[in-house]
Amino acid sequence: MDNVTGYLHSVETAGTLDGPGIRRILFLNGCPLKCVYCHNPDTRKFKGGYKTDAFTELQAIAKQKDMLQSMNGGVTLSGGEPLSQPGFVKAVFKGCKMLGLHTALDTSGFVGHKADDELLSYTDLVLLDIKHFDPEGYKRVAGVDLQPTLDFAERLAAMNKPVWLRFVLVPGYTDDMNAISKMAAYARKLGNVERVEVLPFHKMGEYKWEALDMDYGLFDTPEPDAELLAVTKARFEEEGLVVY
Repeated sequence: MDNVTGYLHSVETAGTLDGPGIRRILFLNGCPLKCVYCHNPDTRKFKGGYKTDAFTELQAIAKQKDMLQSMNGGVTLSGGEPLSQPGFVKAVFKGCKMLGLHTALDTSGFVGHKADDELLSYTDLVLLDIKHFDPEGYKRVAGVDLQPTLDFAERLAAMNKPVWLRFVLVPGYTDDMNAISKMAAYARKLGNVERVEVLPFHKMGEYKWEALDMDYGLFDTPEPDAELLAVTKARFEEEGLVVY
């Protein structure tokens, strides 16, 4: 196995939010999207963070192997956008499978074409973040086109690769109920979406935008209230989807 180098922003050793069980989560640097609500804008630069290599990370993962397995967890690669570094992802996931660990890829799907079939063969679960289902709304939120994400979603469906669909609910940006209903119907038709996670927008990343002297447009945007969250979840549930 090639010892591929990569750039990491940070590592979480016992995460509970990015896949099943207790997980070691590697947050990779580099992201082509410019999401208006991004809570990790410091991961956008490809060569930010620190340089590492697959062997080094797998050695650390191996030390946690027994704990991760006993807690029905595994390893998640997140970001940034992990598929900005596909060679590193493939090397780490290949090593994880050799260790007998569950793997999860947390991605927007925008650069899903960079994930070859071998990489996906080492991927047990994809956490697919679809930010909006209207093309204009998607571009307003993420600064890029929606279609590449849908192409990747359909490729995963054709492979019957398990997917957890993630949707960030942002008042005034992603709360278009017509678009949400269309996304729900699309997810049902894919056939491989095991669950939907509706993630309420939060303001915990605001300080990073200020620290980086970046223009942040959501200072006045409220977090979604309980009613909006419930109505949104109901749209997915109406399609028979499991919603969290």
